[in-house]
Amino acid sequence: MLSKTIESALNNQIKIEAESSQIYLAMACWAEVKGLEGVANFMYAQSDEEREHMLKLVKFVNERGGHAKISQLKEPNATFNSFKEMFQKLLEHEIFVSESINELVHISLNEKDYATHNFLQWYVAEQIEEEAVARTILDKINLIGDDKGGLYLFDRDIENLTVTTAAADTTE
Repeated sequence: MLSKTIESALNNQIKIEAESSQIYLAMACWAEVKGLEGVANFMYAQSDEEREHMLKLVKFVNERGGHAKISQLKEPNATFNSFKEMFQKLLEHEIFVSESINELVHISLNEKDYATHNFLQWYVAEQIEEEAVARTILDKINLIGDDKGGLYLFDRDIENLTVTTAAADTTE
């Protein structure tokens, strides 16, 4: 059984993950109408991934005797001055999500809910990866500068971007 404190905190995270999916979707739409097909496809895939993160939480809450709540979402920003600004906002959002996950881990330990603590470790590792990807992309954008040829190559290559982090499980 989940305590009411844990259930409430997990339901808040469900909302955050749903909003993350919407943020990525809005970014995909912006990129697509700007002709950045590769960036758009990357963002569409990220949106789907965030929705999967949300569903994983929903199922966990329900399986542990709680009741997952689906709440109203904030409308995401849908316009950006540049693709660099968009990715900067993305990094800021992923840092926010990491802080929220860390707070959930803290609450689970305070509540002595070790099953939830164990479940959340996947999210901790996932956030390390999400932040690393955003930072890598921003590094590449900074290297490109105002070079239109570089932007073209970046847009083409982003769909195949892979980042390996220290938190990744390499024992497979």
